[in-house]
Amino acid sequence: MQPSKPSSSGYVPEIPRRTLDLPGAPSRRGTPPRGGEAKKLTVGPEISLTGEITACDSLVVEGNVDATLENSRQLEVTETGHFKGKVIIDEAEIGGRFEGTLEVRDTLRVRSTGHVTGTVRFGRLEVELGGKIDGTISVYKDDTSS
Repeated sequence: MQPSKPSSSGYVPEIPRRTLDLPGAPSRRGTPPRGGEAKKLTVGPEISLTGEITACDSLVVEGNVDATLENSRQLEVTETGHFKGKVIIDEAEIGGRFEGTLEVRDTLRVRSTGHVTGTVRFGRLEVELGGKIDGTISVYKDDTSS
């Protein structure tokens, strides 16, 4: 009788794959904004946040925020969100409530459920049917282009 070979169980250990980015070649991981990792903050429903937000690329407000937001790229206030304070931003989309000073260098979008109250400056404005803006509004002018 011949000795039998040990049976193969078919188990193959999983080996993590590494990606290699070569200089001058397009990245396989996607391009994070400004050469670093994207910094996104989401304030969830029934959460309240008060203070100053300075190191955030994108802020999503589903709860309540009473703050100053500067040096950021995007603000989104969802239908359930309420933002009160001062914002200087590249782009904003308001689907909930915003009260205060809103300065949008590029596009301000006010959704049909959005209500903006206060002083508003924008580069471009899109307002859906039902969206509201109350207060002082003006077109954004870059002070450095004088």
